[in-house]
Amino acid sequence: MRYLLKYAIILLSSLLIAAGTNFFLVPYKILDGGIIGIALIINYISGAKIGLAIVFCSLPVFLLAWIKERDIFYSSVLGLMVSSFLIELLGPLQYYFLYYVELGSISSAIIGGFLMGSGLGLMLRFNASTGGTDLLAKFMKRYIPLNVGVIIFLTDMLIIGAGGLLISKETFFHSILTILSGGVATGLCTLEDE
Repeated sequence: MRYLLKYAIILLSSLLIAAGTNFFLVPYKILDGGIIGIALIINYISGAKIGLAIVFCSLPVFLLAWIKERDIFYSSVLGLMVSSFLIELLGPLQYYFLYYVELGSISSAIIGGFLMGSGLGLMLRFNASTGGTDLLAKFMKRYIPLNVGVIIFLTDMLIIGAGGLLISKETFFHSILTILSGGVATGLCTLEDE
């Protein structure tokens, strides 16, 4: 029963991540941090499929997890595969969503970040993840005396900074809103019960 709940959370979380990506970020060329942010940069520049780019960009991190900690590997690979698949599955529905829901780029950045942060936070709460930079940050913590959250934040800033240079200044500013609202959502989802 416990595993069933975990799988349901991974599915719900992946749906939140996919909806945030396709319906709120992609239409305005807004970035998220982490591996998804790198995949979005690749998509915006080359038109490559986002889900496929996420999987390929995650391969080095998952290879490291396979070598160093297999438990983390197994709990993260499912989140990666389901969220990547759902991002591709929901992609064609973007047009219909945008037809019925009109939001500006600022609102989309905040809502998209909140949805994606909620998805990630729920996965983390149930000891799963999509891998990516949060997994990389856990490994880097061993060698760099910084908090995991600080490492993730610095990585995210580096990614959206690169995206801002490659795409536009507006992308950079909207992406900051995305990672801030995503950080709030992740923090709320992972609050410890007192």
